[in-house]
Amino acid sequence: MPRMTDMILVDANTQPALVIRETTSIDRLPKVIGDSYGKLEAYMEEMGVLPSGVPFIAYHNMDMQNLEVEIGFPLKDLLPEKNELKLGSIPGGLRIFCMYRGAYDKMEETYGEMSRWIGENGFVPAGPVYEEYYNDPGFPEDQLLTRIVMLIEKKE
Repeated sequence: MPRMTDMILVDANTQPALVIRETTSIDRLPKVIGDSYGKLEAYMEEMGVLPSGVPFIAYHNMDMQNLEVEIGFPLKDLLPEKNELKLGSIPGGLRIFCMYRGAYDKMEETYGEMSRWIGENGFVPAGPVYEEYYNDPGFPEDQLLTRIVMLIEKKE
């Protein structure tokens, strides 16, 4: 059974990142993710730079046929852009997050709980939803660890 920790509210700084932005269907997403992480990792290695955190995906919408995603790594040092590899950022500001453990395709309940918390506590969504991956799909599903981050602002 999937498990999550309590939601935590934080005010975070903007984080520079190296990203690839794509529009894809949910069916193609695993291949797009794998290809993108491979390109990003190869470029960082070529430049002699390590990421400053774990890989992430920013979901700019939830249209399963035309998902707009940014796949990337946070950086300490900025790098020159190269082809589809772009400088981006994880916006600063208020956010809630929780650590989720379990299969990626079972996160819907956690997303629902987070959305309810946002509404019940006087906030509204304020940007993309981020999933940060602390291990990879090679782990057993019940051990996959993902931090789900939702950008928010106070409801006016």
